[in-house]
Formats: sequence, structure tokens, C-alpha cells
Amino acid sequence: MAHQAHPYHMVDPSPWPLTGAVAALLMTSGLAIWFHFHSTVLMTLGTALLILTICQWWRDVVREGTFQGHHTPPVQKGLRYGMILFITSEVLFFLGFFWAFYHSSLAPTPELGGYWPPAGITALDPFEVPLLNTAVLLASGVTVTWAHHSIMETKRKQAIQSLALTILLGGYFTFLQAMEYHEAPFTIADGVYGATFFVATGFHGLHVLIGSTFLAVCLLRQIRHHFTSNHHFGFEAAAWYWHFVDVVWLFLYISIYWWGS
Repeated sequence: MAHQAHPYHMVDPSPWPLTGAVAALLMTSGLAIWFHFHSTVLMTLGTALLILTICQWWRDVVREGTFQGHHTPPVQKGLRYGMILFITSEVLFFLGFFWAFYHSSLAPTPELGGYWPPAGITALDPFEVPLLNTAVLLASGVTVTWAHHSIMETKRKQAIQSLALTILLGGYFTFLQAMEYHEAPFTIADGVYGATFFVATGFHGLHVLIGSTFLAVCLLRQIRHHFTSNHHFGFEAAAWYWHFVDVVWLFLYISIYWWGS
């Protein structure tokens, strides 16, 4: 590598943005073909290409940050700003779903029976599985904070244990939500209530799966001694994301499950 007189990371040319874009195109068009022609070939191809791209792109970023020393303090600062802006965009993404829910529920139209939940809809009991899920996610917020403090205090064994516990809690949340979906007395086709309920909670569930994957990668990196007490932004980004997922769930629980029922 040529000598550079600045602390920034000039990224080498990489094929992964291109393969990622091709994978996204194949998945989107494959999804449309699946809906209309019941063929999953293109979508499966796109998913496989996306997974391969993710694995190799993450491998390159880990190599650059951990072994090649490219993630200097100014670079880490830029990564932090990037993560903050990404989470801000996610907040606005969920804001659209809450807007749709409150637009329909605060002034129900005559077509909905003039009240909320709409006529014919049996809402889920907010004090059964949804309350348990709330406790599970809040507990996972505690364990991920425990993991962060363990990394900062170089308590490696505790960091591994608390990270593994966080991932298990995320998996348990996903299992409970899948059971809830299976037993729900309404579907996504049941008017505006079904649509807003399943789209908002479903996208949150997808974010829990993404966050669990993010934390699983961090667990693997912690086992391989990649994090130090003052150089662990990969974990910090995952922890921020997980706390964001927790906060969104609290708003979902209060709005859709409790108030909306």
C-alpha cells in the first residue's frame, strides 16, 4: 500500500456493491414473479447471491478494521455518524406505519363501523403473549448493555455469555411472535386493521432477525478476540441497533396491542 499522509480510509475497488445490487434486483423481480407465476427460482437465486455478498463484504470490512488497521479514530467517527443517520432513517420508516395506524384508528370511518378495532375484528389480548414479548425484549436490552460493559472492562468470558444470552432472547421473541401470528384470529387481508397490524409488527420482527444476526456476528468476533476495550465499534453499532428495536417495540406494544385493542 502506498504511503498516505492522512488518517482516512480510501476503500479499494470492490465487487460487492455490484453483486449486492444485482441480488436486490433478482430478489425484487423474483418476488413479483413468485406472486404472479408461483415460481421461486429467481427469488432463490437472488437470496443466495445476497447471502454470499453479505458474507464476503463483512469479511472484507472485518479484515480492514481488525487486521489492517484502517479504522482509525477519524474513520470510526465517520462510521458512527453513518450508523446514527441509518437509525434515523429507520425511525422515519416506522413513523410511516404509526401514521397509517393512527390515521385509521383515531377517526374510524363508517366503513369500519365507526369504532376501533373495526367491526368483526377480535383484537389480541395485550396482557398475554405481547406482554411476555415486551419483558423478553427489555431483558435483552439489559443483557446487551451487560455485554458492552464487559467488553469495555475486558471481561471476555462475561461478554461472550451476555452476548449469547441476548441472541437467545432475540430468538425466543421471534418464536413467540411466530406462534402469535399462527394463532391470530385475523389476517393481513382483514381490512386496515389487519394490514397495519401485520405490516408494522412484521417489519419489527424482521428487524429483530437482522439485529440477532448482527449480534451473532459480534459474538463470533468476540470469541476470535477481535474486540478490545477501546476498539469495538462493530459491537457498538449492533448494540445501538438493538436498543432502537427495543424502543420501537415499546411504541408498538403501547399503540397497537394495548391502546389499539
